[in-house]
Order: sequence, then C-alpha cells, then structure tokens
Amino acid sequence: MLTLTLYYATNRNHIGERWSPDSYGQDFSSDRANNLRFGKVCVEVSANKVKEYLNSTVDKRSGDGESLAGYIEKKLRKKHLITAFEEPKNLADVTTTQLPSVKVFQALKKQMETKQDLVIFIHGFNVDWFEAVASALALELMLNRHSLNNEEQKDTCVFLFSWPSDGAMMKNKAYLSDRNDARDSSIAVARGFLKLRDFLMTLRPTHKDPSIKECGQQLHLLCHSMGNYVLQHALVSLDKLNNQKRFPQLFQHIFMCAPDVDDNIFEEDRPMVNLYRLAKQVTVYYNNGDLAMYISDYTKGNTDRLGHNGTARPSQLHNKVSQVNCSKIVGGITEHSYYLWATVNEDIRQSIDGVPYEDSTRNRQSKSAQVWRLT
Repeated sequence: MLTLTLYYATNRNHIGERWSPDSYGQDFSSDRANNLRFGKVCVEVSANKVKEYLNSTVDKRSGDGESLAGYIEKKLRKKHLITAFEEPKNLADVTTTQLPSVKVFQALKKQMETKQDLVIFIHGFNVDWFEAVASALALELMLNRHSLNNEEQKDTCVFLFSWPSDGAMMKNKAYLSDRNDARDSSIAVARGFLKLRDFLMTLRPTHKDPSIKECGQQLHLLCHSMGNYVLQHALVSLDKLNNQKRFPQLFQHIFMCAPDVDDNIFEEDRPMVNLYRLAKQVTVYYNNGDLAMYISDYTKGNTDRLGHNGTARPSQLHNKVSQVNCSKIVGGITEHSYYLWATVNEDIRQSIDGVPYEDSTRNRQSKSAQVWRLT
C-alpha cells in the first residue's frame, strides 16, 4: 500500500468536528467566505494500481490521470484521515510560528528542501471535496511519473485550495451558484497569497534569523476551469488588500487550464491585464472541442471563453503570456480535464523543469512567438 498526503487550504464548511473533520461541504465556512482553514489529508492506495494508471496508454501516450483521480476518489470516500491545523483561541498571545498557515508553509518548505517545486492547485466548477483532493493527488502523481525511475529529476508537490464548488442543483442554477461562490472565494485566495508572501519574506537573507533561508525551489500556480474565475476576482481583491501596491511576483509559472473566463481578459481595463506581474511566465491551455466551454458560452449567456478559442487578440499578449492550442490531441472524456492527461500534463511538467518552449523534445508547433499548438 502507498500512503498519499496532501496539504490544503479551504474556505468550505467543515463536516463533523472542526479540527478533525470527516470532510468539507458545499457551503462556505460558518465564520465567513474569506475564512481560511489549513490542514492535511491522508489516504492509502494500491501502489500497483497507481503504477497501472501512470503507465496506461491514452492515444499512444503514457498516463491516464483522469482514471487515476477517479480511483483515488473512491478510496477517499471509503477511508481517509483529515488533520486540520487548529487556530489559537487568542491570536494576541501566540507567535507567528503557531499560526496554521505558517505550520503548513513550514511543512511544504521541508518538502521543497528535498528538491521539490510546489504547484498550488485551484479546481473548477462542480467539484466536491473528495473530487478536489483526488484531482490534486492525481495531478501530483502525474507530474512526477517520469521521476519515479529517474533520480536526477526532481519531484513536484501539489498544494490544494478548495472552494465550495458542488454543482448540487439544476445545471444552469448550479453553474451560476458556483460562479457566485467562485467570486466570493476571491478574498480568501488573495489573503492566502499575501500570507504566502509574508512567509517568503521571512526566508530572505536579510531576515534576523540566519538559520532560516530560502530552499531554492520554485512556486507555480495551476487553475482549472472556473478556478481561473476565482483567480480573476482574487486579483481585484489582492489589489485592494495590498493597498494597490505592485503585485508580488510569487510564481515562476501560472498555468491556466481550460479557463472559464472571457477571451479578452488580458486586455486593457480587463481584470487580468496585470496577471503577468504575479509570475515570470503565464501559459493558457485551450481546446476548441471543449464542451464545457461551449455550454458556458451559449447556455449561460457568457461571452466567448478563453478556454475554447484562446485569447481574442493574440498579437496583443504581454511577452510573459503564451497560449497553447490542445485541440489536436485531446477529445472525448479528456476534452475539459486534459491537464491530467498525458501530453498536456507532460507539457506542464516540461515548463516546470525549465525546458525552453522551442526545444525539440516538446510536442509543440509554433504559430507565432507566443502562440503554440500541441501535436
């Protein structure tokens, strides 16, 4: 058996005991929508089963992350252990290291010190707690599938932010409800970004404690589907919470997978015009055959989606932003969650590893300096 461990932050309501919950629900925390709880979840899975899914062939490429996520979800629903990091009752009497967020960041730092990059994952629409955890764990395993037999390749760990997305109503109303919840979760995400920034500041060489230092690894952000809508509104909240100061460059890469946001989102006076300030590189993955994007376009009254046709005006993209058309190599059940699928997942991993976009080992064709097609 193999024990999988995932650290998380959530603004969902707890089910059961607050600090040892059975799971998290479809509503916001009773404290408020911007209240963040931190913790970890553990689940036992079959090592052989995991290896089987990682080696499964999908369209002549290795790795079936979607089926792996489904398997992990079933195991989670049967048995799991959640440990929430308890908040001190009187914040005035505690040190910074006793804060739940700092405890999680310190645990993640220990993982990163073993030469592991960190990917923060924000899931999309119609995802309950168990599905969110399973997707995050499958993402981590898929990103690391080639390092299992390669000691020189560093691993990547995944950290989950889960917002109350369940789609537990009629389809149209469920979508609009989750969209509202995504927007209302933005302050929690912005607060999380600032907590992360403050923790990273304590690792700088100028900090008073010389024993504390940076680990040398990179941070990345991956948002899927409506998780990009969470990010869109988090940028607005971050601007307010940060007193309209320049955004902190927290990430090496931001990966926007099947983004359920407007296709002109990067243009002047639009919410994500300054997204590039948060990272050194931003990559948009889209699929012309994405049924979820089609439904969002034509049945929910939204304008054209970024995840369906890419940006409206590619020639106006900031030089940090690029987009990748995945339409040629995804389809069927992989049409929307293709960040877990062999070729796209491998492309994400190559970016994490710093492989140049034009490298011959990439399955990409260039249409222009910032527009690519996966082959």
